[in-house]
Amino acid sequence: MTPSWRKPVGMLGLLVYIAAWVVLVTSFSGPIGRLPWPVQTVIYVVAGLVWIAPLKPLLQWMETGRWRP
Repeated sequence: MTPSWRKPVGMLGLLVYIAAWVVLVTSFSGPIGRLPWPVQTVIYVVAGLVWIAPLKPLLQWMETGRWRP
């Protein structure tokens, strides 16, 4: 069984995606920082969970080579 090139490429894509998400969220830290702390908490909790949703197709592609089941 030969190793698949999809896993290293997928991991690199995952790292790039996470870095881009961090840059995006932190670019809004100024305006978010002026909001009351309960609103900030909700925004950061949502931002901390939303990034996970697009990973399912990437992880599936890494395993199967297809974007959809």
